[in-house]
Amino acid sequence: MRSPGKDQVTFPAGRSHLVRAAVRGSGPFRGAAHTEVMTLSITLVDAVCPLHDRVRRSVAGALRDRVAGEDNAARAAVIWDTPGERWFTQADPIWRVHADAAMFVAGIRALLLQSLHPLAMAGVAGHSDYKGDPWGRLQRTSNFLATTTFGTVQDAEALIKRVQGIHERVRGRAPDGRPYAASDPHLLKWVHIAEADSFLRAHQQYAGTPLTPDEADCYVAQSCVVATRLGVMAPPTTVVELDAAVESYRHELEGTPAAREAARFLLLHPPLPRIARPGYGALAGAAVALLPLWARPYLALPYLPLAERAIVLPIGGAATSVIRWALQSPRAISSTCVSSTCVSSAGQEISASTKASGSKGARSSGPSPRPTNLTGTPSLR
Repeated sequence: MRSPGKDQVTFPAGRSHLVRAAVRGSGPFRGAAHTEVMTLSITLVDAVCPLHDRVRRSVAGALRDRVAGEDNAARAAVIWDTPGERWFTQADPIWRVHADAAMFVAGIRALLLQSLHPLAMAGVAGHSDYKGDPWGRLQRTSNFLATTTFGTVQDAEALIKRVQGIHERVRGRAPDGRPYAASDPHLLKWVHIAEADSFLRAHQQYAGTPLTPDEADCYVAQSCVVATRLGVMAPPTTVVELDAAVESYRHELEGTPAAREAARFLLLHPPLPRIARPGYGALAGAAVALLPLWARPYLALPYLPLAERAIVLPIGGAATSVIRWALQSPRAISSTCVSSTCVSSAGQEISASTKASGSKGARSSGPSPRPTNLTGTPSLR
């Protein structure tokens, strides 16, 4: 008698024909008995699905309350449902990058990298209550990012003007005696390029579909739309220019006591309940692993290449996937037709529809279609 293979199912001796009959709905199990068995199976599946959705909604609610604030539903309604022209669409690289869960890793990396400029860090240490109210700071930054990426042009420009007013009031002297001002175009450029570099690298590492080289260049260019309005002069518009811009600041960077203190707060003492710390630790570890090698010594961070490739980066990917799953909308998103904007090397906005047809492209005046994921991220802005 042939022994069962690994894919064969064995049944109790003398009862195999009864079990098969129950599964197939034949013999004595035809009719009502088979219907009851199948109804029970369907009921069990239906019971699991709502539980799965409840868990997802619970995680998503906790994330949004932390990142966007407890009034996130009202803020979202303003951003997404207000009719009017918008700078970007779902088809644009900047929309895809800023809406993806990889932004949770990207935000931590951006903070660590930005803190290396002693004047930028002095401004944060002297004027920002990042330890006393870290979530309020994160929520304000999240709102800025969402409004300027997904909101109407009118709302985005109003918020940018408000931030510029705050920048004008942030002035002082660093511990080494040098003056700083948050409105300084040179400091603004550092904050911008550290942010853009972090957002792009985290997306390319963890997004389900990374950007193509041309899309990555377009992302860098599109990030200039907001940067130039904030006061950044001659921002990079391609990945090559972005890399060169980061490199050009290296001689100005230092691992100051304030930068190391901020890194310890971010990586070792986040204001989170114990149950949330392992997940956050996975994101923070991934952020460190994505930092440039030259940045590690400034913050006294180790470099363990084998452990990072084999453990840290994959675990960070798993944590990002969980966030993506939690924030995924169960409903399909209806798309609307709005123009796509890129930025030329001269800093001019160019409508993709204009480039394609040679005619003047019109922006949408309707509400913006919500992405499946919406995340916010901290920065030194």
